[in-house]
Amino acid sequence: MKKFVRTISNYPIHGVEFRDITTLLQDAKLFARIVDEMTEPWVGKKIDAILSIESRGFIMAGAIAYKLKSAFIPLRKPNKLPYKTHMVSYDLEYGQTEMHIHTDSLEGHNDLLIIDDLLATGGTAIAAVDLIDKFKGKNIVGAGFIINLPSLNGEKRLIERNVSCHSMMEF
Repeated sequence: MKKFVRTISNYPIHGVEFRDITTLLQDAKLFARIVDEMTEPWVGKKIDAILSIESRGFIMAGAIAYKLKSAFIPLRKPNKLPYKTHMVSYDLEYGQTEMHIHTDSLEGHNDLLIIDDLLATGGTAIAAVDLIDKFKGKNIVGAGFIINLPSLNGEKRLIERNVSCHSMMEF
């Protein structure tokens, strides 16, 4: 599958090697394989809700939530959710942003899975963990990604926060 991931040098800023997954998604068989392989590690585990990070994470997370018969909860950028939210600020490799979740979105959902397309430094995934921590009594079952960039230590940071990780491929 790695051969279908397009690498764009110096995007969005100089020095970043951007891993473009749209080349995987545009092929129906590859897209189905991604969803199946990202779902497989979590089959048989109690997962009430899939939390996913805007925006590429949404693509797989909805399908994974459907397959696991779980709820889907979006983690959004500022000013995208219409109701009251919890918020965390966090750093990206190339800037800073915020992540929001509705204050009532985890009611009745205790066992949670985080899904995103790529794990780099872990900043975005750790922000999702920090956001979940604003709710009491929630269990993060794990986090799943299409791509892991292990040299950037994101997986290590998640494991330090007691979050198990699964990724389909590494670059």
